[in-house]
Amino acid sequence: MPDDIPLNQPKSKTDLFVSFTVLALQGFGGVLAVAQRELVERKRWMTPAQFVEEWAVAQILPGPNVINLCLMVGGRHFGLPGALAAMAGMLAAPTAVLLLLALAFGSVSDQAWAQGALRGMGAVAAGMIAATGIKLISALKRNPLGLPLCTAVMLTTFTGVGLFRWPLLWVLLGIGSLACAWAYVQLSRQEALNRTAP
Repeated sequence: MPDDIPLNQPKSKTDLFVSFTVLALQGFGGVLAVAQRELVERKRWMTPAQFVEEWAVAQILPGPNVINLCLMVGGRHFGLPGALAAMAGMLAAPTAVLLLLALAFGSVSDQAWAQGALRGMGAVAAGMIAATGIKLISALKRNPLGLPLCTAVMLTTFTGVGLFRWPLLWVLLGIGSLACAWAYVQLSRQEALNRTAP
């Protein structure tokens, strides 16, 4: 979806609650793919670039990233009551389903078929996250860092955490701080150019 298409807004706090409940009930193995499809493509509450920016913030804040995202979306539209409605939607029905599944799975958790099913679901979740990441790459074209530098930051972060096993906190503080500083410089330059343009 292009960034210049007019966005919709949630109609009410009930709309937020129901939308995030539906989103949460679809998110087996990870909500990133479902959140992007629901919030950007289906509901059109956010542009792809806004989703990438807010997801990045949600990732570095303490706590579950999808809860952070729903709090930001709900808070933007209805303040604290909207944030609480979105969070309640994310948690209420999935918690009930999780409790029922825990009761049912407890008796079969040692079975080979159950272990295989869990491994299969893990592979599907990884594929969904990778597909969503590839789909969102186009949103980085408008990022102040530019696509090549965003790619370099991503590869450096992956190498540090995934291959060298550096602590995530130090990677975020190091690479993240450098990327934020360079984005600030780029945004300042753009703003200065906009002020001087006739």
